[in-house]
Amino acid sequence: MKSLADTHRIGLGCMNLSHAYGPRPSEAESIALLNEALDLGYDHLDTAALYGFGANESLLNKAVMKRRNEFYLASKCGMFRDESGQRTIDGRPEVIKQTCDDALQRLGTEVIDLYYLHRWDKKVPIEESIGALGDLVKAGKIRHLGLSEVSADTLRKAHAEHPITAVQTEYSLWSRNAEIAVLDACDELGVSFVAFSPLARGYLSGELTDLSQLPEKDIRRNMPRFSSENYPRNLRLLEPVKALAAELNVTPAQLTLAWVLHQRPGMIAIPGTTNRQHLRDNFAARDIVLNKDALDLLDRTINRHTVAGPRYPDGTLVEIDTEDFVD
Repeated sequence: MKSLADTHRIGLGCMNLSHAYGPRPSEAESIALLNEALDLGYDHLDTAALYGFGANESLLNKAVMKRRNEFYLASKCGMFRDESGQRTIDGRPEVIKQTCDDALQRLGTEVIDLYYLHRWDKKVPIEESIGALGDLVKAGKIRHLGLSEVSADTLRKAHAEHPITAVQTEYSLWSRNAEIAVLDACDELGVSFVAFSPLARGYLSGELTDLSQLPEKDIRRNMPRFSSENYPRNLRLLEPVKALAAELNVTPAQLTLAWVLHQRPGMIAIPGTTNRQHLRDNFAARDIVLNKDALDLLDRTINRHTVAGPRYPDGTLVEIDTEDFVD
């Protein structure tokens, strides 16, 4: 089985097939998309216990586990639906181990290649949660450990307890928090960095212009950057990006994905999609080479100073451990 570092630099985030965004495809459409992804050469699929509250892991089982030797499998624990039906963050060792057992059953596999702590439960010392994940490695249930949305300090504490293979954090032109310290810490420790939402939850595609079309429960409706006040301002930032994409004969999504990959050697991005043309376009972005002028234009056009609104609402910001900018 290949390592994460051996996979293509564009993987597939599977969340939006079952969770958070809409409209969602049918099960048959999702199965077809996942199989087309493997046919195209995608070799890194990312899911979680949270996504569809287990439904996404079950979907992968039904769709592609018969092709298990073709891809590196990542999933996550520590954030899920509790017995009352509410989303919860729980990093207690016994809960992590039970979540893993449940995930293995839903996925229909004996081992998960990369298992992330989806969120650090701040009520539990990070060393205790990582210790539990280390026990799962010893038991042969997972191969490698990952962390999601953590600070450089938390990463170092975790890595001292057990080697960490990857950190997954939101990273794109409009979400630069990882640049404060986490990217450097990953380089220092030899940890892979995996960028989720590298297309800024659809914004950087340039196709999401009418937010009224989003379903009522789409999580973007409650995100400050997608508010009726901020989103029109953010859309205006895309005009130079669209012009550059047209000049280079690529899509805005391909252009901005390429920007992410250019930020660090070995950078991995896991865009999600329900659209099979976007699936093909995203995968092709790994071959796009940008010169310094293009990178500089993108960097100065969309950044933390030009984007309107914080990336999460206040209630979500308190749940994550990632450093934030102090202006």
